[in-house]
Amino acid sequence: MMPKTFKVAVLPGDGIGPEVMTEALKILDAVERKYAVKFERTHANVGGAGIDREGKALPQTTIDICKASDAILFGSVGGPKWEKLPPDEQPERGALLPLRKIFGLFCNLRPAIIFPALTGNSSLKQEVIEGGFDLLVVRELTGGIYFAQPKGIEGEGAERKGFDTMLYHDFEVERIAHIAFQIARKRQKKVCSIDKANVLSTSVLWREVVERVGQRYPDVQLSHMYVDNAAMQLCRWPKQFDVLLCGNMFGDILSDEAAMLTGSLGMLPSASLAEGSFGMYEPSGGSAPDIAGQGIANPIAQILSAGMMLRYSFALTDAADAIDQAVRTVLDQGLRTRDIYQNKPGEKLVNTVEMGDAILKNL
Repeated sequence: MMPKTFKVAVLPGDGIGPEVMTEALKILDAVERKYAVKFERTHANVGGAGIDREGKALPQTTIDICKASDAILFGSVGGPKWEKLPPDEQPERGALLPLRKIFGLFCNLRPAIIFPALTGNSSLKQEVIEGGFDLLVVRELTGGIYFAQPKGIEGEGAERKGFDTMLYHDFEVERIAHIAFQIARKRQKKVCSIDKANVLSTSVLWREVVERVGQRYPDVQLSHMYVDNAAMQLCRWPKQFDVLLCGNMFGDILSDEAAMLTGSLGMLPSASLAEGSFGMYEPSGGSAPDIAGQGIANPIAQILSAGMMLRYSFALTDAADAIDQAVRTVLDQGLRTRDIYQNKPGEKLVNTVEMGDAILKNL
């Protein structure tokens, strides 16, 4: 019997992207052997690598490879080398925003996890995060103030003005809400919807639609919170949250706040999903050009991103669970890359490859 085959577009990108991607691909090799599946991988240029090699941050060849794939495994893009280019041609804006638009990646999943072994890395008091925490920001990614029209800068002198439109359609809120509730069913069965319904009409609509969708998930507890209070509560008591459902701008801000509470962006994966099973999976951190090529980058975020791909695009839940557990085991054993190393008893400083090998061994 032939193994089931999944096509993956591999876009390593810039900076530490290629280094950490190599470690994630080693994990996929192990999954192939253990779970009798096949990942047909095609590498493509993106970001600064796309600019240098093909003249664009998102070359047409890369788009074509992605369209022929079942999912995209993305590295990181950007760096000082390309910062003087016009904004729309820079690696991040020239690659990520078009990818979201072309593939309809409307749902962003941003986990914020403190593993029990790493509670000392957080900026929060130990008693607030004892035992670690695991929350998930579900962010709407293609609507809201970032994309709605009109927007621009007009006028002269003191009358000059800048303006953006904040807009959400009923269907945009409904589809992201369904995903939040469905994911919550597999977690702690709690959804906290974030809005500013005391000020914004879009948030009034948002809350009404989320309430309506929530009635179809009676087993999931729904609550609402204003975004300013949510920002405070994340610092005060993050363990109260399970799934945070957010619009585009609020989700952008709160997911970064939640991520930094964990102590290291090098630990956190993300997923951007389209309707159906297609998705793009990438670390939450950047390309870190200052440490690129030194073998000290943390590959865990890229490895966990590959695990999210197995979970959400390929329905390989057992394999995804095994990757998550392998990471936990390695951290419990005291292995640390530089970003999470605190020189505590029992810790061992390792490089990028050694961390990848240790996770591989625990699979």
